[in-house]
Formats: sequence, structure tokens, C-alpha cells
Amino acid sequence: MKIDQLLPLPSHKQLFRRSHVKFFPSQRGCYLLATFDEEILYIGLSVNLRNRIEQHLDNPEKTLLTPNGRAVIVHYLETSEPERLERTWMNKAISIDGCLPILNRAYSPTNV
Repeated sequence: MKIDQLLPLPSHKQLFRRSHVKFFPSQRGCYLLATFDEEILYIGLSVNLRNRIEQHLDNPEKTLLTPNGRAVIVHYLETSEPERLERTWMNKAISIDGCLPILNRAYSPTNV
């Protein structure tokens, strides 16, 4: 699935590089790890986007090449309801691709 197939669209993007972590907000939000061609590899949420992206940069699973490409861009949207937005984006991925993005192992919480 591509970024432009989501609603709402993420409002910001930044390179998925350690040198760019300082540009991420320390706010709640949802984010997408994507390839250069904007293929979504992972959908996530966080109460602190900056810290979460830094954690992903320390995880080889998120930084190495996948069959669908390598994560090079993070698209994100700050929101007070990241659980709801993550679920919305995951449902869209399932409706288009028939499954979650390749790096997602679990479905969003069901209590939202």
C-alpha cells in the first residue's frame, strides 16, 4: 500500500536517519515507515514520536532491507488519538493488500 491511499494523510515526513531524529516532535502521534517509493512497511503509534523513531533506528528489523524495500522515510501525523488513527490506517492496509504491512506483527488494540 502507498502513502497516498491513506485517510487522513500524514502531515509531515522526515528521513529515517539518526541525524534526523532531532526533527521529530516529542508529541503523540501515528507514523509510517516507508520506502523511497512510499510503499508502507510499518504502521505505528507513540506517545513520543521522537523517542519511538530512535528506538526503531536501534532495531535491525526496521532498518534492514525487506522483500518490499528498505525504510528510508517516516511519515507522521500528530494526534491526540493515536490508537484510533493507527487502527484506521491498519484497516485500510488490510482492505487494500489483504494483510498488514510487512513489518507489522500485531493488529492495533481493539478497545478503541
